Amino acid sequence: MISSQLAAKAKPETAIVHKWHVFQHIKEVRQVLGATDRALTILHALLSFHPETALEADGELIVWPSNEQLMARANGMPPTTLRRHLSVLVDCGLIIRRDSPNGKRYARKGQGGEIEQAYGFDLAPIVARAEEYKTLAGAVQAEKKAFRVAKERLTILRRDIVKMIEAGLDEGVPGNWKRFQHAYQEIAGRIPRTAPRQLLESLGGEMEELWCEIRELLETFAKTQNLDANESHSGCHIQNSNPDLSSESERGLATKHEAGRDAAANHNLRSLPKRELPLGIVLDACPNIRWLIKEGEIRHWKDLVAAAELARPMLGISPSAWREAREVLSDQQAAITLAAIYQKADQINSAGGYLRSLTDRAKAGKFSVWPMIMALLRAKLDGSKPTPPPAGGPAEQGKPTQSGGYHASAELRASLARRPK
Repeated sequence: MISSQLAAKAKPETAIVHKWHVFQHIKEVRQVLGATDRALTILHALLSFHPETALEADGELIVWPSNEQLMARANGMPPTTLRRHLSVLVDCGLIIRRDSPNGKRYARKGQGGEIEQAYGFDLAPIVARAEEYKTLAGAVQAEKKAFRVAKERLTILRRDIVKMIEAGLDEGVPGNWKRFQHAYQEIAGRIPRTAPRQLLESLGGEMEELWCEIRELLETFAKTQNLDANESHSGCHIQNSNPDLSSESERGLATKHEAGRDAAANHNLRSLPKRELPLGIVLDACPNIRWLIKEGEIRHWKDLVAAAELARPMLGISPSAWREAREVLSDQQAAITLAAIYQKADQINSAGGYLRSLTDRAKAGKFSVWPMIMALLRAKLDGSKPTPPPAGGPAEQGKPTQSGGYHASAELRASLARRPK
């Protein structure tokens, strides 16, 4: 009480404040002051008993309502609760008690009706500390804003990191993604249910470092993919390409006859057999795809599709490019196409860009898997020397012999001879 009285006397006597503006500032800093919500309800009632909105330091600032009047304006607060929270207001230094000799609250007026002496609750501290409350309210608002910004920043970083890790795994981006996952989980596990701003900012800094590291890895991969895709798209497809303009990604997948102009390529497509490629011929042309299946057993088309699913991330082909190829070509034709790409992976700059190019040509009706498979078979036969089958029986069709040559059956050679070139 003595401290509150000294603070009230220290202010200049000419100070004038708007009581409801000051009350609003007090509401914002009530936790700092130690005031309760019900105590502020009583303070609001006490201010309402003062007839003036503007409070002057040299004016009469004592109000003397009875407990019944205060309880009525405090929404029917019980007497015990009223007394307890009046004491809170006094302890917080928001009001000062001015007790009469008999403990009653009243005012003594003179002959002209002016108040000569009043006993009750003095509102002088509200006027005296108005600027202090205003400054304190500004600091509290700034702290709340900083807390909100830190919390939002941490939430956004957590969301972005989870999405980037998922994207990196889905796209087959090379990187230590398990380490990223463990680092994220370790930081996220240290976030409590209720945390001060300083802790949120510290954890946010750690999250941002992890975010930058993952972002840099994805950006580097994206730039590399864009460069490779541009190189791949700069050339034409093997069925409609100029031999002088063929790109590295297309070497070995086309012959000179298949590298003609659009008219010749379209004529070849129309002259291809309408039936599907046998699975055996596909595996003869693309034996590398067997390495991805346990024991190399590919007996059905669904086994080839499963092997293509395994080859996709190894080739760096995005899920979206693979999904589009399956929608346009069908699962079986897309698996044959990917098996051919996997067979010549060392000669293709961007498998993803090349697959998208083939898918676009298939949409226009300018692509078929027959020329790709036939070109691979011819290249294999042209590059091998015929050798006699090993002792004990004929060599298996499409399998390397012990001397390193490649043996094909008479039926397969006849089939190749009948295919359009």
